Amino acid sequence: MRIDWSLLKSELSIWRSEGRSLSVWWRDDDAVENTPAFQKLLSLSRELTLPVHIAVIPKAAQQSLVDVCTENSFAIPIVHGWAHKNHAPKTQKKAEFGHPRIDAVAETSQALDHLRHLFGEALLPIFVPPWNRIDANIIPHLAPQGYTAISTYGPRKARIVAPDLVQINTHIDPVLWRSGGGLVPPETQISALVQNLVDRREGRTSPTEPLGFLTHHLVHDNAIWDFTRTCLTVLIEEGAIPCDLRNELP
Repeated sequence: MRIDWSLLKSELSIWRSEGRSLSVWWRDDDAVENTPAFQKLLSLSRELTLPVHIAVIPKAAQQSLVDVCTENSFAIPIVHGWAHKNHAPKTQKKAEFGHPRIDAVAETSQALDHLRHLFGEALLPIFVPPWNRIDANIIPHLAPQGYTAISTYGPRKARIVAPDLVQINTHIDPVLWRSGGGLVPPETQISALVQNLVDRREGRTSPTEPLGFLTHHLVHDNAIWDFTRTCLTVLIEEGAIPCDLRNELP
């Protein structure tokens, strides 16, 4: 598949000519164990010299994942909900923490404690709600529990969303979820990515939020892997700075 990256390269050229700085970070969701797909993810991370922030499902996390993450400096474990279980009403979009629920706050605390027990100091205390949805009433509880950041999807409205809690979102997702998987048409993704950068440059969204690339290694086909590699390569070769959130958060 031939993909035209000229629009993205042109926009990044404007960023360079104006002396603007763009950081890019990588988040991969739904990890529970070491698999061939996970090894492929880590291999690509090393190839790009770009750390990948591994959103681990706490309740399902296996020792094989702990072992490979603690041995690999490019793999940064973070917290992905508790059980990745849908609690949304039948008429609503899927969410584990997107609606009022009596056990929700206890589960965010349990999730952090459990992964700290497994990963120790290697864990970065970022909360990633499954399906990128979270009830606003839960957010103020996260920092007191020990979280330093929250990550969902789309341009953030503010850097600090609760006392001592930073928001750092993702903005590119190559999986065509609405059609059951496969690659989102590349031209659609590139157009949306360029618009994201234009909105930053023209002040409609935060120009300093790291640009987040979101993947799900367990569902990738070859086209998604290839798009991920090439898109991240273009971003970095055209001036984006690889971002390790261990260096960005308090």
